[in-house]
Amino acid sequence: MKEVIGIVAAALAFVAYGPYLRDMFRGKTYPHPYSWFIWGFLTAIIFALQISHGGGAGSYVTATVAVLSFVIFFFGLKEGVKDITRSDTIFFILALVATGAWLFAKQPTLSMVLLVGIDILGFLPTVRKAWSNPQGETLFTWSLNSFRHALSIVAIQKYSLLTVLNPTVWALANFAFSIMLIVRRRQLFHPK
Repeated sequence: MKEVIGIVAAALAFVAYGPYLRDMFRGKTYPHPYSWFIWGFLTAIIFALQISHGGGAGSYVTATVAVLSFVIFFFGLKEGVKDITRSDTIFFILALVATGAWLFAKQPTLSMVLLVGIDILGFLPTVRKAWSNPQGETLFTWSLNSFRHALSIVAIQKYSLLTVLNPTVWALANFAFSIMLIVRRRQLFHPK
């Protein structure tokens, strides 16, 4: 059963990112290349940690997201955000430098905590961009991502902080980001 849930959660990643890619090519969604690079790189490492510590089918979605993040990063270099700020660059550099810290963490759990924290740090350029331009993000993608990450938790075969931390944090982060997009759209486009 967990195998099926893991496959469904991974398939939902394609369902979630399909509209994002479509909107990106139509000029409606502008991915931030810093965020998508960090997500692709770190998610690949997180997948390796999850699978090596019993994540099983619950890790399928992590691998899928790593691949899709790199796809969006590469296409986003041309189609994405052009107004990269100094703070975006600082967060990007901090995330890259901090990524080196996980190499020195001899404990897998500490490595996972560091990686997930750095992964969230990589989210900040996208949050900054979306605060100013909430229409520049595909709400459906972020909302479905929250559900997909929560579903992947159910598919995990061996529960531990190492296997559950990433999908839990991202289920919550995607949910919060979706709420922020809704609120900011109402504030900016439907003022009272």
